[in-house]
Amino acid sequence: MTHHVTPAGIPEFEERGMVYVRPIGLEELQRVLPANALEQLDTTDDLFAVHNSEGERLAIVEGREAAFAAARAHELTPASLH
Repeated sequence: MTHHVTPAGIPEFEERGMVYVRPIGLEELQRVLPANALEQLDTTDDLFAVHNSEGERLAIVEGREAAFAAARAHELTPASLH
């Protein structure tokens, strides 16, 4: 199930161990990753960031489904952020 986050839902978001998943582009990757990490990526076309309710980036994962699976593997509930 995909959840969508709204500002009114933030308290519930925190209580339920939810994280949000969003696409991350090359420009942002260049700001947040060291150059040697970027060089190790096969592609930057299908990367997604997983964030907690405070906006802290927890992971960068290749593929939306993989990002959702990673969240669930850590007993978190992923929500899509557009």
